[in-house]
Amino acid sequence: MKILIDSAIPYIKGVFEPYAEVVYLDGKAFKAQDVASADALIIRTRTRCDESLLKNSQVKIISTATIGFDHIDLDYCASHGIQVTTAQGCNAAGVLQWVAASLVHLSRKQGWKPQGQTLGIVGVGHVGKLIEKYARMWGFNVLRCDPPRKQREGGDFITLEELLPASDIVTLHTPLDATTFHMINPKTISLMKPHATLINASRGEVAQSQALLNASQTLALDVWEGEPDINRLVLEKSTISTPHIAGYSAQGKANASKAVVEAVSSYFKLPIADWYPPQVEPTVRKDITWEELCQTIDKFCDIERESEWLRSSVDDFESLRNNYDYRQEYF
Repeated sequence: MKILIDSAIPYIKGVFEPYAEVVYLDGKAFKAQDVASADALIIRTRTRCDESLLKNSQVKIISTATIGFDHIDLDYCASHGIQVTTAQGCNAAGVLQWVAASLVHLSRKQGWKPQGQTLGIVGVGHVGKLIEKYARMWGFNVLRCDPPRKQREGGDFITLEELLPASDIVTLHTPLDATTFHMINPKTISLMKPHATLINASRGEVAQSQALLNASQTLALDVWEGEPDINRLVLEKSTISTPHIAGYSAQGKANASKAVVEAVSSYFKLPIADWYPPQVEPTVRKDITWEELCQTIDKFCDIERESEWLRSSVDDFESLRNNYDYRQEYF
């Protein structure tokens, strides 16, 4: 059995070696000739898995150590019997803490407290639900937009067109698909309050760069259209700007690595499905007040310093991501 693994996935080296031939490659360096003899691919978003990569291969399972899956042609995989798994929810707490750091930074800069602020959450899945829980605890008025959940569950979900003009802060946590591509565009962003804040920690292509450039709103961005070749004018305009590392906590990465090991091990019936990186201490979820958050968050996620890293090294976007010192989750 042969397994190809993205070399940037942490903690995983040595785990499969007793059971398979393992090859580690840069995520953008996966080629058809490499994949042809592989039984499993363990990847991140930088590996595009479609017919051009997979044709004539013997790949049986693709496991991505990411929440998103828009880099995988699901229709092609389904029609060729290739199982696809993701690491849904793996980094939800990491993204929560990045958003929390952004909110604290914005509150200091703009002079507000959560009480009296309306936070609109677009996409209320693994990440959005955590943000909702803590935002309510901190005193925000919370609005929610999630059409799939509305269709399944009913409830008090509202439309994007209702949420945008009613929110002081809008935070995006949707997958990227045909319904969310350029969801934030000139028409929708014009619905927002002129001095509102837009936070995007979902996917870059959810928000159209030109719309962001022409917007009067404050921008807090972790993801960028066209990354790693990002729009420098959007970068200059952004108050918060990090290189797609919102979910880069040690625990989030450990969860993702665990998810792909579990998926591939279960598929091939290997005795390591319960593996978890021994060098990482799992997070113990706890409540935290806004006051305590303001006093502690900079120690764990200094959002201002991290924004400066990207501003001063925009050409090193991928290097900043791949060499990021993973944060510790503390709530």
